[in-house]
Amino acid sequence: MTQIMSKMPDPAHKENLHTEQEVKIKDSLQKIKNKFIVMSGKGGVGKTSTSINLSIALANKGYRVGLMDVDLHGPDVPRMLGLTGLLGLNENQKLEPANFSENLKVVSIESLMPRKDDAIIWRGPIKYSAIQQFIGDVEWGDLDFLIIDSPPGTGDEPLTVAQMIVDAKAIIVTTPQEISLADVRKSINFCKTVKMEVFGVIENMSGFACPHCGKMIDLFGTGGGERTARGMGIPFLGNIPFDPDVVLCGDTGTCYRDVHSDSRVTTAFDELANKIAESVS
Repeated sequence: MTQIMSKMPDPAHKENLHTEQEVKIKDSLQKIKNKFIVMSGKGGVGKTSTSINLSIALANKGYRVGLMDVDLHGPDVPRMLGLTGLLGLNENQKLEPANFSENLKVVSIESLMPRKDDAIIWRGPIKYSAIQQFIGDVEWGDLDFLIIDSPPGTGDEPLTVAQMIVDAKAIIVTTPQEISLADVRKSINFCKTVKMEVFGVIENMSGFACPHCGKMIDLFGTGGGERTARGMGIPFLGNIPFDPDVVLCGDTGTCYRDVHSDSRVTTAFDELANKIAESVS
């Protein structure tokens, strides 16, 4: 019995560790001016590609940007950006984010896994702890924007962000069809419940330009995101057209806007970045 008791954690020690972590999180967040979590009610609407292209658009405008991937079960950000290798520790024993460019830093659980195809099988408390470390144990430095890519739905990860980053604002991504819009309404109501400000709604995959004649084709309908946003009193941020090259670039880890700088998608993300920058200036 005495041997077992000697191995039990000291409650005071646990409390000290908890307080120390809270201090580190607070210190990190104080250096970040604006925080946005990119959410979606369902998977497959292009949430991660939206997070990535928005982050790059802001970084290209000269803002210091961090991209934090809290989709712990499907961390696609490093692969879509072509980032390889593991994150290292600096002299302060903090994780150094991966550098995509001079102005864009990235952290993802995949950049901490030696075997990229291993499954993450975690329950809520471990996810909470991981997100704590993504904030407090990472050397983010001074940032103008932190973009947080969350998994679809309203589970542990967005709830943890809402509780931990109380001034974070939500950007909700949808496609035009009703099955996606129904889940968007759940995401908006989630934000209202946890008292997170909804910055606005983006309608992704909104129209496809025929490569032969240039005519716009509504593959998934159009206008549903705007109607839903207006109906629920939420700002509508704009439409992002569907472009197969976004998928191709994501699969190959190529920066879409470097290859397609004059495309409608690139223009749409530049306009979105301008709206965000103007709103916080």
